[in-house]
Amino acid sequence: YLLSGTENCMEIIKQKTLGEYEAQLNCESNAYARIATLFDAGTFVELGKFVKHEAGEFGGENCDFEGVVTGYGAVDGKLVFVYSQDFSRMKGAVGTAHAKKIAKVYDMAIKSGAPVVGIIDTAGAKIAEGVGALSGYGEIMSAAAKASGVIPQIAVVCGICSGAMAVVASMADFTIGAKNEGKFFIAPPFNLGDKSGTIELGAKNGSVSIVEANDKDAVKTAKKLIAYLPSNNAEGTAYNETADEATRETAGSTASEIAESTLDCGSAIKVMADYGAPVAAYIGSVNGISTGVIAVDGKLTPAGARKAAKFLSFCDNFSIPTLTFVDCEGFEYSAENEKTPFASELSKLAMVYASSTNAKVTVVTGSAIGSAFTLLGSKALGADVALATKDAKIAALTTEAALEFIYSDKIYGTENALENKENFKKEWETKVASPVAAARNGDVDDVVETAAIRGAVASALEMLSTKATKSPYRKHGNMPL
Repeated sequence: YLLSGTENCMEIIKQKTLGEYEAQLNCESNAYARIATLFDAGTFVELGKFVKHEAGEFGGENCDFEGVVTGYGAVDGKLVFVYSQDFSRMKGAVGTAHAKKIAKVYDMAIKSGAPVVGIIDTAGAKIAEGVGALSGYGEIMSAAAKASGVIPQIAVVCGICSGAMAVVASMADFTIGAKNEGKFFIAPPFNLGDKSGTIELGAKNGSVSIVEANDKDAVKTAKKLIAYLPSNNAEGTAYNETADEATRETAGSTASEIAESTLDCGSAIKVMADYGAPVAAYIGSVNGISTGVIAVDGKLTPAGARKAAKFLSFCDNFSIPTLTFVDCEGFEYSAENEKTPFASELSKLAMVYASSTNAKVTVVTGSAIGSAFTLLGSKALGADVALATKDAKIAALTTEAALEFIYSDKIYGTENALENKENFKKEWETKVASPVAAARNGDVDDVVETAAIRGAVASALEMLSTKATKSPYRKHGNMPL
């Protein structure tokens, strides 16, 4: 059934010319409207338009067109492939023919070295096809797995995204949700007796990367994101036009504020904003070079470590340079965090920093205390360039802990305890915890003013733009977190 759900497709085709039918279909279908928002005007080419499913073991609806539109076009001049599920055609139900259309798009995208955008709006599987529909989901998952780490994948949830299709969306590098129209869940909310399944909940648990108000804005964000991503894992450094000055002064007091100020004006796209505090992650550019940014403000949590590891893994897959801004006094200890388990999440973070071969620059903007200094992009874990601001504190212990464990016998019980405590505090911060001390040890390459960070980072990224990132032992794909 088509459009209204009551008119027979063949009757429409008999009564109208094919051109008239297509005009009506394109006008009334959200799938085509979303495609038009994504691509440069006049560049979309549809593939498999007349692919049709066969009747299943239980019969089923008769329609000459599948509930998914597939094809390719240009996004700001860049080749991109798309599948857009069409709820107006059999509620966008997934069956064998539907799945084959999507798998074909993936196959062509991999061969062409171009990103795939999946616009999801489906009520679920074609039950009438029986097990064949379930195999169709498997075919889509297999195609997405083969593309993982080879070409960028973006899922845009513009309607219902449930069950197996939610798994497919989660296999993408980024999942963008439309708050007004999107639903994201495995089990239907009415089965659970609650109000789960919203895009907001998906954002809070890390399943949804970016939330926009409606489907049009969600597709526009996908379009903006594509501009900062390479087309494939062999393309190398991606460049964008910018009018921003490379040596513009950097502003801000927190790591995330400094990170946003370092990126080119208007380029910052924040991902997983509602998940994994105190870690913030951005895609943008620095002096035109596409860059991923991780900023840590506060003590590291298991979710924060997971978020940083997943994001860095994506950047490494596509040789996107990564900046890490650090203001972290250690780990957020609690009984709840230990149950995560905390050590496992931290081990994944250490592993991805140590094994990643993309260009990495780290800037300590505040505190970098204990193992947090090591884990968050230290030179020991493979950072190419490490910088620190003049007021940064880098040490094995916080100042307060050092006074208690190291200087306590020289402070307490003396006649001038308060004066001695202040003196030893200054001694610790200037001789041990200073960025200059770290630079003398080779753990920091330079100590800079906050205002000079953007210029120093831009220079480092330009120098690293030709860094060889391929390794014969390197495995591609999303990090299994």
